[in-house]
Amino acid sequence: MMGKFTSFGLSTVLAAAVAWPAAAETFRYSTSGDVLGLDPHINNEGPTNAMKGNVYEALIHRHPDLSLHPSLATSWEIADDTTWIFHLREGVTFHNGNPFTADDVLFSFDRVRQEQSEMVYTVQSITEMTKIDDFTIQIVTGNGPNPTLLQELPLFFIMDQEWTEENGATEVVRGAGVQTFANNNANGTGPYIIGERVPDVQTVLVRNDDWWGWDEFPDANVTEAILQPISNDATRVAALISGEIDMMYPVPLQDVDRLNASDGVEVLQGPELRTIFLGFDQHREELLDMPGTGQNPFLDQRVRQAFFQAIDIEAIAQVVMRGAATPTGLMVAPGIQGFQEDMNDRLPYDPDAARALLAEAGYPDGFPLTFDCPNDRYVNDEAICLAVVPMLERIGIDVTLNAQTKSLHFNKIGASEGYNTSFFMLGWTPGSYDAWNPLNELMTVGPDGDGGTWNCGRYSNPRVEELTQMIAIETDPEARNEMIREAFQIHKDDVGHITLHQQALAWGVRDNVADIAQRPFNDVDLRFVTMVQ
Repeated sequence: MMGKFTSFGLSTVLAAAVAWPAAAETFRYSTSGDVLGLDPHINNEGPTNAMKGNVYEALIHRHPDLSLHPSLATSWEIADDTTWIFHLREGVTFHNGNPFTADDVLFSFDRVRQEQSEMVYTVQSITEMTKIDDFTIQIVTGNGPNPTLLQELPLFFIMDQEWTEENGATEVVRGAGVQTFANNNANGTGPYIIGERVPDVQTVLVRNDDWWGWDEFPDANVTEAILQPISNDATRVAALISGEIDMMYPVPLQDVDRLNASDGVEVLQGPELRTIFLGFDQHREELLDMPGTGQNPFLDQRVRQAFFQAIDIEAIAQVVMRGAATPTGLMVAPGIQGFQEDMNDRLPYDPDAARALLAEAGYPDGFPLTFDCPNDRYVNDEAICLAVVPMLERIGIDVTLNAQTKSLHFNKIGASEGYNTSFFMLGWTPGSYDAWNPLNELMTVGPDGDGGTWNCGRYSNPRVEELTQMIAIETDPEARNEMIREAFQIHKDDVGHITLHQQALAWGVRDNVADIAQRPFNDVDLRFVTMVQ
């Protein structure tokens, strides 16, 4: 077990920073896997970003209804097509008492753009950020106007320059659970302070009573929050029923009725904007699972289509997901800007056609394949993968399932280990709630070949690459939408990925929680939690 970490390493500093209200309210919650660390500029993963957002702040804050609100920036205006002026909040301090100024924003801008950062997309269009005075900055999107700039900034978290430099943490080191100072410690301006962190056991947050924004959240009364990851579904459900925890997510679909029938427990259900999909290695000349052959079957569109048509999505939706999933043909969900309803169809399930396509491509007897899958990240993730394995075996593929905890999974399939995968599962909610985000992060590699941080199979089509660059700066909604349609159609024709479904949200909540906002991105913002007093 790794050791405990606090925000500053000095309990006296923490105690001085927190003024406890008269009635302390503790909120205990659990999910299936631990957050991947505290460094605000790595690990672009939903629950991890939520944890960062309770501790760090951005210029803009996104509420559960997806609306944007001032945070460390109080206002902003457009000076011209590519120039923005942001006015910063005065009188804000970091958790260690250091004052927040424009220098911290510029420092964070430089840090998040480092090669190892996974959050660079939040400022990718910004070519220049300059300080006008201590509480005013100018942003220039030098390659053209960015119609989604404000949508991207809520995940651009601001660090304390002095604290980061003093602790030798200016360098961004990519990786889930990487052992760096910034990933094990935190010093933000946000509403909660990290009181204790024991990776894979618990993370304790305590209320920052000096936070500038409490007047905007008069009902928020959580003074201590304890996140306890519990990987076993049955154990997590039992902890909720017994009252050991106050809230859990996700609820195993088979336990929804049981929890709703339990005294003092309610299941909250709703749509999620996350798309679950499978991807292929489309960049190596030789598949990792076929050494010495000089062959990578996935470079052939017919093989990718065969895999798509081998998967019975309705069986997965009804049997594995118990009806709590919506099959999809696109890489974005309804509700994401750029979603094309009339394109949301799928290739038909047809194992006979799949076998014929494999034979036509030169693989009548199939080939060996390792299938990388998380077992504690998405709803029924391992169960979905277990269902896919016999479907692929039916068309002759010799599948070895490699299911593991999300930190190991993301490291293996991601850039930190050189996209060390042949076939994988991933889920994605666009951080900007706009189609450009998945195009940029999942479906392109960028002009220099080093983009698309989570394009783990390195899918690339020249026209999609070109369109993605054009979409980034197109301000005419109709023209932009037509570009998105064209890019999505090319990706569908290429079978760039196998889209599966949008999963449904299911949270279990005890009746001592008076109110909690179920955000469509499936994570917890403690500002929107109220405990019964």
